[in-house]
Amino acid sequence: MAEWVIEPATVEALPDILKIEEACFSAPWTRKMMEAELSGNPFAHFLLAKPLPPCEVDCGSIVAYLCFWVVFEEVRLMNLAVIESMRHRGIAKALVTEALELGQAQAAVRAVLEVRASNHAAHALYRSLGFRNVSTRPKYYSNPTDDALLMELDPIVLESGQPTPAAGREGGRIRPLQ
Repeated sequence: MAEWVIEPATVEALPDILKIEEACFSAPWTRKMMEAELSGNPFAHFLLAKPLPPCEVDCGSIVAYLCFWVVFEEVRLMNLAVIESMRHRGIAKALVTEALELGQAQAAVRAVLEVRASNHAAHALYRSLGFRNVSTRPKYYSNPTDDALLMELDPIVLESGQPTPAAGREGGRIRPLQ
């Protein structure tokens, strides 16, 4: 199993983030949208998962990313993507857990997200973290048209009931965030 580190994204990671975005989504965010989130939105945070050598597959410099906002008492998960060859290794769960911990450190008490109704793997991930469905937005997504499930974790409680330490989680290592 490949190991990885999680660290904050910088604008220099934008080309790699865009490659993952375009490979994973049928209606990807544009370069301009990503730039605005990375450098112009004071609420936005990006986390990257980077492989540690040796990587079993041709992973590139990053294998996953998560864009999330911390707005007052709420963490809003905006966009999560993992390259196909690195899925089902706990990377997405580690990214979301780290975002929830960072949100808690900034006084967030709940988390919310929207996910395609047809994305059953994502539903399973979020449910495993304690999220529950709260409503549906019909025909929210396009290309193809799909409903959005709104999910929340209220209050934010991680597996142990407490924030987990930031190292050695899910087969990867988390690099301390500044």
